[in-house]
Amino acid sequence: MFLSSAGWLHDALILFAGLWAGTINAVVGSGTLVTFPVLVALGYAPVAATISNAMGLIAGNVAGSWGYRRELAGLGGTLLRLLPASILGGITGAWLLLHLPEEVFGTIAPFLIVVALLFVIFQPRLQSWARERAARRVQPGDVAEGPGRPSWQLTVLVFLAGIYGGYFVAAQGILLVGILGIFLHGTLQNANAVKNVLVLGVNVVAASSYLLFAFDRIIWPVVALIAVGSLIGGFVGAAVGRRLPPVALRAVIVLLGLTALWFMVF
Repeated sequence: MFLSSAGWLHDALILFAGLWAGTINAVVGSGTLVTFPVLVALGYAPVAATISNAMGLIAGNVAGSWGYRRELAGLGGTLLRLLPASILGGITGAWLLLHLPEEVFGTIAPFLIVVALLFVIFQPRLQSWARERAARRVQPGDVAEGPGRPSWQLTVLVFLAGIYGGYFVAAQGILLVGILGIFLHGTLQNANAVKNVLVLGVNVVAASSYLLFAFDRIIWPVVALIAVGSLIGGFVGAAVGRRLPPVALRAVIVLLGLTALWFMVF
């Protein structure tokens, strides 16, 4: 029995896209650049695709956050400060998505995809910059420093990333890893663990807004397929995703992002 009337191949494509997106989100982020192009290519309207995709990926966000729970040790204070900022940003972004005309999203979305793709392409340089900055902060003979109180600059940037995530979702994880890797005291694994929780917060808030104010735009079969796929993918990504070849992974994400651009522009 199919979840949609379009047939098993249609459902299988969405399920596999959700699986892949959940895996990618747990490791680096940008899973929406897998699911969004697939949904657009299958004929779904961009705003409805974004809403349904964000709701479906929550299951994968939960799995990824749980899988990285060890890296969250000692970061409770950091999350208490950054999570509200991320949620407020998510509320703002979701409000913009629901209240701006759909034509605005259709115009802005291609540019946001380009921004997301640039973050994917330049992720290694961002991580290298973050490592070098962290190394400069530690002088020979210093006592190892754990994650400290987030600066106001980090809090503001997390809020802005939340707006981006609430509006478009795609690659907010990579955006957050770049921000956290530079401004958060701790390792890049700490940054990735915090990223998973912040993305989860944004997506939950956005989904709540959609349920209250855009129920008629939610495509429930798509939500269900992406949820199942991303839940499995989230556990896979947290367990073995670090072993995936990063160059190949980025190449496929960029290819899919360009596919989305093609279907949206032409």
